[in-house]
Amino acid sequence: MRPHILLSVATILALPALASAQVPTPAQSASVVSVIPLDRVVAVVGEVPITQSDVQERVLAKRQEGAQLPTDSVGFHAFLLSVVNELVEEELLLQKAKDLKIEVPDADVNNTVDKQIKDIRSRFGSDAEYRAELQKAGLGSPEEFRRFRADAVRRNETITRTVKQLREDGKIIAANVTDADVEEAYQRNKGSLPKREASVAWRQIIITPKPTAASKAAARAKADSILAELKAGGDFELIARRESDDPGTKANGGDLGWNRRGRMVPEFDRWMFALPPGQLSPVIETAFGFHIIRVDRVQPGEVKARHILIAPKVDSADLKRAHAEADSVAAALRAGAAFDSLAKLHHDFASGEETTLLTPFPRAQLPTAYQQGFAGKQAKDIVTFEIPGNSTVPAKVVVAQLDKVEEGGDLTLGEVKERFRSRLAEEGGIKRLMDSLRKQTYVSIHEDALIPTAAESAPAAATSP
Repeated sequence: MRPHILLSVATILALPALASAQVPTPAQSASVVSVIPLDRVVAVVGEVPITQSDVQERVLAKRQEGAQLPTDSVGFHAFLLSVVNELVEEELLLQKAKDLKIEVPDADVNNTVDKQIKDIRSRFGSDAEYRAELQKAGLGSPEEFRRFRADAVRRNETITRTVKQLREDGKIIAANVTDADVEEAYQRNKGSLPKREASVAWRQIIITPKPTAASKAAARAKADSILAELKAGGDFELIARRESDDPGTKANGGDLGWNRRGRMVPEFDRWMFALPPGQLSPVIETAFGFHIIRVDRVQPGEVKARHILIAPKVDSADLKRAHAEADSVAAALRAGAAFDSLAKLHHDFASGEETTLLTPFPRAQLPTAYQQGFAGKQAKDIVTFEIPGNSTVPAKVVVAQLDKVEEGGDLTLGEVKERFRSRLAEEGGIKRLMDSLRKQTYVSIHEDALIPTAAESAPAAATSP
């Protein structure tokens, strides 16, 4: 029996996806083994026969992958014939691999099989249960099943490498494709194309609530007091755990790890790369608050440092003022004010917030606040909404101007035209290659041997899972 495989020349262009295809469980494989009839030779390629069991195995593999089988006898016979041709073309490539001396190292096969077997074995509670399931599926012992999988992996990988080599050698030349060819392929396949994701592109001005002068003064006074404590011999890591307002480093004693230039805001960056190891910085103000830095280690281009952050408190009144500012910015935009001019005056550049996101972004992947803020909006609409903060970063207010809104739905011909053209050109090249290999090799297909088995005689039932 030919090892169960999921590869056909018709899907060679999707080989990367096949590399991660789900491995059938022994129970799934049992459905393949249990219905294979006494073999008939349905084709010969060179000196290699292709049997009815090979065809039946491929049919059942297609069913497992969700293929819909024809329900009429004429259509089903044509389907079986297409499966035979797939197997013929695979055998032609395997024989070409011998001519090209293409071999798959055992190590590559073993690595893939090890992962597959590990995945299958993980679905069973014990070795005994695993062995019992293999026996029930007619797959023998774990050792026999592993050899079965190894044969399939080696075969698939040999075909993959052969096609790659032929492509590199210029033996697969893209075919000419007309607009009519592309449209016909689109009409034939549009029902199975992935749906277009709803997406949106926008520009934004993010307004951060500003602490009052009194709040900033209180934070600065606290930072000065901590610096005095450190200079008096206080333990930097202990004080950072006790006092720092940076949740990302607080638990680690303010440890920032290794950093290169440009990763921190400019004011922080300058001091971090100017300090010698072990020396404390003065209190430094950034958009996040007041910092005290200590460099622990230095190496070319990198610094390992710690810091303590004291952030000014921001209250509901500050957030209310930010909303009022956002409303005035939105009104100015609607009145025709230049976006860039308003951004310079109001946007939170200091925190690294982006202003322009003109590449369409899937709505489903947006943060909740953005999904809600953009709901029901159209291109050119201007909206304001709040995005939540955390213990260090206060909530902020977004003023967004939508640039492009794409609704989800079927992909149009225009959207996939070049993709189809490229695919058809590649498939045409593959077809020319296979035609050439058929002319060089004895190929005989015995259509009269394609008599449906009991399982095949009722195609309608064969479409069920």
